Amino acid sequence: MAVDYAVIVVYLAGMLAMGWWGMRRAKSKSEFLVAGRRLGPGMYSGTMAAIVLGGASTIGGVGLGYQYGLSGAWMVFTIGLGLLALSVFFSARIARLKVYTVSEMLDLRYGGRAGIISGVVMWAYTLMLAVTSTIAYATIFDVLFDVNRTVAIVLGGAIVVAYSTLGGMWSITLTDMVQFVVKTIGVLLLLLPIAVVKAGGFSEMKAQLPTEYFDPLGIGGETIFTYVLIYTFGMLIGQDIWQRVFTARSDTTARWGGTVAGTYCLVYAIAGAVIGTAAKVMYPNLASADAAFATIVKDELPVGVRGLVLAAALAAVMSTSSGALIACATVANNDIWSRLRGVVGGGGAARDEPHDEVKGNRAFILIMGVAVILIAIALNDVVEALTVAYNLLVGGLLVPIIGGLLWRRGTAAGALSAVCVGGVAVVGLMWHYGILANQPIYYGLLASLAVYVVVSLATPPTDAAVLAAWRERLAGRGAPEAGADAPVPAHSSPSATSSPSGV
Repeated sequence: MAVDYAVIVVYLAGMLAMGWWGMRRAKSKSEFLVAGRRLGPGMYSGTMAAIVLGGASTIGGVGLGYQYGLSGAWMVFTIGLGLLALSVFFSARIARLKVYTVSEMLDLRYGGRAGIISGVVMWAYTLMLAVTSTIAYATIFDVLFDVNRTVAIVLGGAIVVAYSTLGGMWSITLTDMVQFVVKTIGVLLLLLPIAVVKAGGFSEMKAQLPTEYFDPLGIGGETIFTYVLIYTFGMLIGQDIWQRVFTARSDTTARWGGTVAGTYCLVYAIAGAVIGTAAKVMYPNLASADAAFATIVKDELPVGVRGLVLAAALAAVMSTSSGALIACATVANNDIWSRLRGVVGGGGAARDEPHDEVKGNRAFILIMGVAVILIAIALNDVVEALTVAYNLLVGGLLVPIIGGLLWRRGTAAGALSAVCVGGVAVVGLMWHYGILANQPIYYGLLASLAVYVVVSLATPPTDAAVLAAWRERLAGRGAPEAGADAPVPAHSSPSATSSPSGV
């Protein structure tokens, strides 16, 4: 394992070095949080693919392939579909808004009264996403170094917190680009063909396994539908995903770069399912399906290659973990803490001191990072935690966000009602049916949609000045130049708003 260890150590050292380099570039809030809004198509595509394809997509995707065969690709496939939908239909408009968070978008659209509650919901989602990604280090470092769970979480988490704190989005962008390349080589170009060959080829796989392993719908129609609701729609509204859209240098980059990344996700989904199916042939009696990835890597790959593929698994986990961490810190600082202190409505002092802005956001990444590590150590059931996070996100925020983008009659009262009713309904139904049941997201979404429409129609339309400012921002007018720090919407009443910077 000495060669494999060397590969991993070099990789981890490289991540820290890029964090240090990113620190030298992140001199303003815009550079620290959204990489100056100037990523080109190549960098944007690679980093977007890296953020959405994490440990669940890699280790979990292989595990689903081991358990269900080719239909195990559906979880990651729906993630790719969500990214494609976001890129084709919404990313250009999102990029033109020149904001930092989803809650700022809601404030712009609804007149400065929808952000605080949505910020709390989004913060809970990004926090749990970061926690579950951090827990995945335990599996990988156990294979690598045979260390206990707590040490593995602290080691992996500390590296991600270090480079994220140092350089913010610039560091995360650079590390994610490397992680994208490592994942492509390690999983698609090495592990996939080696696994198929070791299993005897597709003909031998078909001969050894039941026919349902090769049924595209074998995992079940209801499961696929639930994946679409949770992951496809989750891709449309997550702060971790939107924050990457904000890094694009143009709406064209966001649209086409995201389309390339989404297509890559579809290929990655099929690859993970095929690897898992091959592992089922070689190791038919594993105690856990999620052990398939580590087992095939440890037992079947040659020295050096094994280290690179394990580095690919680390890359998958780190990219999601760092993206979720900076999203969590951004929401905590910009949407919750700043509002509680009354900074959002006040004025230009915060915007006139970019270095102080960087220090504040860096401090929040460090604080949130330590909290994530501590929660990850204490938490046991990762699947339940992630399910709660996605149910709250989709059940509470999907309707007001998509409604705000598509339906001009939607109002602030309708949006707030949808967030509250959808969130409460999801929590109550999870308590009644069980956290992993499908009913909470079904009924929670329906309740949120019904309340949004009814309350919006029953309340006065959004102020014309707010809608005018919103349309200006969607069209790319009335917003700061790319790379500049965007003004934060004020918490004033809609009727008092007369310009984009005052929304």
